[in-house]
Amino acid sequence: MSASERQGEVRYRAEGGVAHLTFDRPAARNAMTWRMYEELADGLARIEADPAIRVAVLRGAGGRAFVAGTDIEQFVGFSGEDGVAYEIRIDSYVAALERVRVPTIAVVEGLAVGGGLAIANACDLRVATPGARFGAPIARTLGNCLSPANLRRLTATLGLSTVKRMLLLADMPTAESLEPLGYLVAIESPETLDACVVQICQRLISHAPVTMRVTREMLAALALDPDADGSAGIRTCYGSLDFAEGVRAFLDKRPAAWSGA
Repeated sequence: MSASERQGEVRYRAEGGVAHLTFDRPAARNAMTWRMYEELADGLARIEADPAIRVAVLRGAGGRAFVAGTDIEQFVGFSGEDGVAYEIRIDSYVAALERVRVPTIAVVEGLAVGGGLAIANACDLRVATPGARFGAPIARTLGNCLSPANLRRLTATLGLSTVKRMLLLADMPTAESLEPLGYLVAIESPETLDACVVQICQRLISHAPVTMRVTREMLAALALDPDADGSAGIRTCYGSLDFAEGVRAFLDKRPAAWSGA
């Protein structure tokens, strides 16, 4: 196995307004190395810089896992201060994913564990195959903990009771059990996965980019402060060319031609 294969990579591909970020280290169930985290950050920066991108899809290679956490070998010799630095570093990557300007979709086959759960959870939407499992069973494996920021994120999407079960009982709930919570779309069979992802991407691409961006920014702000001021976002939305176009298109009884401006 080459050094590149051992370290893995996050491959970037853009097509039809969709950026595809693929976690490619299937021999290790796509467990993240430092190199892969940096390449994830690079991919997000490419999305930010390319106005043609309207949606981002994150997926693991190999069909057995989305991301099976961080590579455990990287924790050898860790001290308490190393742990603090690590959690700060991981928070920065997850926060960058949350802040990316376009809607994000996590496509989960197999496992989304630890850091993989954090990445999938930071996406706006999740699509999962039957039997896919989500969790951070660190109470029975590594004996580490999650940062307050990632606990807040998980609690916001899954609820306090589910997060406690995941972390204290080391539960790994299935996609089917999480779908009623609104956490994801659990497809009927693996064969329909790609078609489902394409359909969701097409729906997102057909919607007003400014509306989606402002809505995502407001929701992120409200997660930190229930009294967050949304006036800047409201001003941006109502003052946009897209809003004027939407009003004209509605009155003309035609589809709106969104520009994202």
